Amino acid sequence: MKVISYNVNGLRSALSKGLLEWVAAAAPDVLCLQEIKAGREAMDVSGFEALGYRAYLHPAQKPGYSGVATFTKIEPTAVVHGCGQSCYDDEGRVLRLDFDNVSVLNTYMPSGTSGPERQAFKVEWLHFFRKYVEGLKADNVPPLLIGGDFNCCQTAIDLHNPKANQNSPGYTPEERQWFKDFLADGFVDTFRHHHGEAVGHYSWWSYRAGSRQRNVGWRLDHWLADGTLQPRLTGAGLLPDVVHSDHCPAWVEVE
Repeated sequence: MKVISYNVNGLRSALSKGLLEWVAAAAPDVLCLQEIKAGREAMDVSGFEALGYRAYLHPAQKPGYSGVATFTKIEPTAVVHGCGQSCYDDEGRVLRLDFDNVSVLNTYMPSGTSGPERQAFKVEWLHFFRKYVEGLKADNVPPLLIGGDFNCCQTAIDLHNPKANQNSPGYTPEERQWFKDFLADGFVDTFRHHHGEAVGHYSWWSYRAGSRQRNVGWRLDHWLADGTLQPRLTGAGLLPDVVHSDHCPAWVEVE
């Protein structure tokens, strides 16, 4: 199973930049998109369906904001929209598809960059999400493969300029500790599992000052796998040359 996560920063915008042609060539079995910005309006997914995908969308209530979508060529055994908390579900933060021996959890985490109030909301979300995932494991869902835009970096090698961003949203001490604790709960960072301590690998770049061309970025997009899946992980990586957004896709392969 090849699974790709991609924050498209507006699905309609990405489609206008050739997203479907790229999907056809990349041919993932499951494609998880974040920040689709669909709102409550119906979105045309016929192009994905023509490629053989079933489409599942969980948009935000607010137009032009947030939201996730998952497209799959493999029929899921269960589809769960949201996490049961309206303050998060209204923003379209979580969409889970269960398959026979893996559950793909697509998430778009808050960024916290618009001010202290949203950063506080983000921190509350992070602690909620950890408990939510613990609950899923207790409910015996298939082993989780959690992918999406986490809007968090783990360590200093995950962003270009860690010293200047010690207290910036996405790299605050509390967020770094959360990431460490989350992995300690029994999850594997699939990228680091395959690439060790390799530096200079990022998934988001500011639109300002030619950041992408200079590779001044952050690794905010992740695939975290339940530890029981580790023997089945055959590859993981980033696709920085794919440009439909200020993010790039992150991929993982599972036997």
